[in-house]
Amino acid sequence: MSNVIHASHLTLSYGNGDKEIIKDASFSIKKGEFVFITGPSGSGKSTLLKSLYGQIQATEGSLVVGGHDLATIRKGKLQELRAHMGIIFQDYKLINEWTVAKNVVLPLMIAGYSTEIQDTQARRLLKHVKLSEHADKYPLELSGGEQQRVGVARALAKNPVVILADEPTGNLDDYSSNVIWDLMENACQQLETTVLVVTHKIPTIFSLPYRHFIIESKGVYEVH
Repeated sequence: MSNVIHASHLTLSYGNGDKEIIKDASFSIKKGEFVFITGPSGSGKSTLLKSLYGQIQATEGSLVVGGHDLATIRKGKLQELRAHMGIIFQDYKLINEWTVAKNVVLPLMIAGYSTEIQDTQARRLLKHVKLSEHADKYPLELSGGEQQRVGVARALAKNPVVILADEPTGNLDDYSSNVIWDLMENACQQLETTVLVVTHKIPTIFSLPYRHFIIESKGVYEVH
């Protein structure tokens, strides 16, 4: 099975490279794997996630995602790569002035898909996350758990190769959290999507086999 993500001696820094967050990390993640990344607050979990979609560049080493070295990737190619990623944020990042259905198909709008395809995909995805009846509502009319389900639906809009999730259940109650975990398990299992989740706590009820990396003292270590 091919590597979707491969880091070799990866160092990530802020400022002018003077504040190292992650140092000399090497790891590989294959297609269809579910990966949890944990670690103390401020250890660099979100920084690592940002590097995977090119928001932060490596100071040293290499980071290859989907066959592209993010150290040398051109802007156009980076946008192309991001089109094959679904990103889920803790604070949802929905557009409050847009309906739920329109929020879901944002990646398709950016990619220039027809309104017919957008409408079909919106219906399919909202049914998948059990929010069909909320298609014409606005995000602020939904609960936090429902808003995050819209975020998951949006992340799945283009059948991504990789889903990156930053504390996706951090603000949610147990019921809503379990719904989100189920949706991400299904994406991994049924679509063979690679899923990376930054979280402070791995869920106790989780049926899929998974890998667990911990970030501490600037290192990235796999927990066996």
